[in-house]
Amino acid sequence: HYTPTGKPEVDRSQFAIKFCREEPKKEAEQDLAINTRFRIPPGADSHKVVASKTVNRESTLLALMPHMHVRGKSFTYKAIFPDGRVETLLSVPFYDFNWQHEYRLKTPIKLPAGTVIECEAYFDNSNDNPANPDPAKWVTWGDQTWEEMMIGFFTVTR
Repeated sequence: HYTPTGKPEVDRSQFAIKFCREEPKKEAEQDLAINTRFRIPPGADSHKVVASKTVNRESTLLALMPHMHVRGKSFTYKAIFPDGRVETLLSVPFYDFNWQHEYRLKTPIKLPAGTVIECEAYFDNSNDNPANPDPAKWVTWGDQTWEEMMIGFFTVTR
């Protein structure tokens, strides 16, 4: 997210496009479990926020990408299958905003229709978090780094 600085800035973003030699058999889609209605209390060192998304069609899970800002502490994805089985898909116990990463699964996971992707995040709004811009403030959803987000992106084919 860009933040206005009040002066001209230079952006050196780049992207590359690689064309397939043949038409893909399936397309990957990104979906998300998101919670925009949280309030992190001042000084809280381990505040829990959850989000979930039901997969409505049979899908194959390819990748996961947790997203929080500077108070993000940990992030876990679980799949709750229609038969009641629960599987931890990814655990990031030491989340770092400066190292946002898409975790591609070595072996894709089949998700039957009705599977729930559940995300659990913890936030550190305390003085012990050196990245925390203001431990005395309540923190809510926002685009700026000094605000917070809780998004569990995941990539599937259908």
